[in-house]
Amino acid sequence: MEETEEGTEQTSPEEVSPSAVSKKLQEARREETLTRLFGSSKVFLTFGETSSEPRPDLQASVLIQTKAQEHCRKGKEAVEKCEYARAVTCFSKAINLQPHQADLYVLQAEAYLQLCDFQSAALSYTRACVLQPDVHTHRLAFVYYLQGQCLFDRCLFQDALESFGKASELRPGFRAYDARRVACLSALGHFSDCLNFVTEWMQQDGPTADLYVLRARLHKQLNKTPQCFQDVKCALELNPSCPEGGALLQQLKETAERARKAAVDRALCGDLHQALKLTDVALENLPQEPQLYVFRGTLYRRLKEFSAATQDLMQAVELSEREGGEEPNAVVNEARVQMVLVYNDFSLDCFSRGLYDEATELLNKAIEEEKNQPGLYINRGDCFFKQKIWVYALADYEQAEELLGPNDPTIQQRLSVLHKAVGNVCFSEGRFKDAVSSFSQALKYDPTLGEVYEARSKAHRKLGSVEQAKEDFIRTLILQPHNTELPAMLMSLFPGFSLSNVLSTATAQSVREQLEQEIQAHSNGSSSSSQRLRSVSSQQLRSVSSQQLRSVSSHQLRSVSSQQLRSVSSQQLRSVSSHQLRSVSSQQLMSVFSQQLSEKPQTQGSSVWSDEEKQLLSVNPPHH
Repeated sequence: MEETEEGTEQTSPEEVSPSAVSKKLQEARREETLTRLFGSSKVFLTFGETSSEPRPDLQASVLIQTKAQEHCRKGKEAVEKCEYARAVTCFSKAINLQPHQADLYVLQAEAYLQLCDFQSAALSYTRACVLQPDVHTHRLAFVYYLQGQCLFDRCLFQDALESFGKASELRPGFRAYDARRVACLSALGHFSDCLNFVTEWMQQDGPTADLYVLRARLHKQLNKTPQCFQDVKCALELNPSCPEGGALLQQLKETAERARKAAVDRALCGDLHQALKLTDVALENLPQEPQLYVFRGTLYRRLKEFSAATQDLMQAVELSEREGGEEPNAVVNEARVQMVLVYNDFSLDCFSRGLYDEATELLNKAIEEEKNQPGLYINRGDCFFKQKIWVYALADYEQAEELLGPNDPTIQQRLSVLHKAVGNVCFSEGRFKDAVSSFSQALKYDPTLGEVYEARSKAHRKLGSVEQAKEDFIRTLILQPHNTELPAMLMSLFPGFSLSNVLSTATAQSVREQLEQEIQAHSNGSSSSSQRLRSVSSQQLRSVSSQQLRSVSSHQLRSVSSQQLRSVSSQQLRSVSSHQLRSVSSQQLMSVFSQQLSEKPQTQGSSVWSDEEKQLLSVNPPHH
């Protein structure tokens, strides 16, 4: 009993101690509070607390990584279910937990792409490229490409150009992106910038048929049709079966043909200036068509722009000989005929201005090219006549007479005037016998010239041939009864006679009959000959009439055979091969062309244009 009481006495003080009871109550209350707040979780136990279970790892990186993986997994599940908006949210949460994970930005960007939010997708890929350079650059460029294409489809060309520009900067040398930039620039009307882009590609990557066609179209948009034609030609040389190149070439040919027909119509109406503009349009579309150069050279010749005409005709010959074949030979022949006409017309222009040496030189070139045209010899003979080179003039007139026939009135007039002038020179120099011979030749070609009979009568009187002088006096009296020189001659040849008495003599009657027969014979011969001078190509080569021949001063006449002087000029000719017309360059003619007067007569045509002509000129403005 005592021992039990002692034991009770030993434990009872602790059990009933107020401090012990208070401590136990506090622990119980704390555990109850923790249980109420955190449940069975033990992670919030302090280091001083003991637990029968091991404490979990409290590292933040592990917790964040785990949670980020969970959000990423949920985002991928949303993508599989096509819930792209929820996927973007999940990936955004994951990025907030792990902002340095490039893959999360990529996943987010792809989700944005599915929502067609290209700007956000580009931003996400940009952040991914910052974290992993050179890994996602091409994908970012593609995002900008998609954005630009959508903007392009909505006709927002300026914004699309910026997007395509960013794509090209991220992936330089990728021509698909560059091509879209060109498309935007073209839609904005910046064709010059497009042309620079394409030219740069061709320099970097080498020319191709497609690039030539593309550049040809740009040249056409800029109204640079000659360059357009050259590019189309190069494209077809690289790829003869290129459909785009063939179609574009056909368009150029059709435009050129329409312009050519319109130019022909204008030329037939006399509107040479407007015809020239339309021909320029045709040549800009087909700059290697020799027939067009021949036509334009003809227009220049008719407008008296002889230097330009010469250049065009030489260009036609060069292009035709380069192409070869039978048809080009016809073009060459036509060009040479027109060249002869240019020389002839230019010589007439020089003749009218008193530039006889230059006119002679031009006719020399024309005769070298065409030796069987009498009009050229007639014109050169007129030039020699004005220069008082009688022998050469006679040789050219006789050569023309040989080609035209003996009774051609054009030649007979000139020969008559020439022999009359030579006779006057001989008479003034006291060579009366030669004067009589020349006057007789003049009357052979025209027996109606009373003043020539008068001059021959005086020459006979100087030679002492009184009877011949009287007969010529009677002829003068019959043809020119009001000649003021007759009274003085009457007193010398028929002293004491009146004019009526002279005409009533038997000699006068005989002379009258003879004169009538000569005039009748001459008239019959002239009527049977051709009445017009043949032309070089257009059937009427212009020549200088005898009325342009003025009085000339005395000049020593040299007796040189006309057969030896038919084609001799005042200066030695250089030989020009008829097979190489282009050897006569425009530079060789500049010494002659430079002497033209600055003011040239211009033919003013009508200013009324048809609708088709207006369209041709607006699409292809001529460049002079």
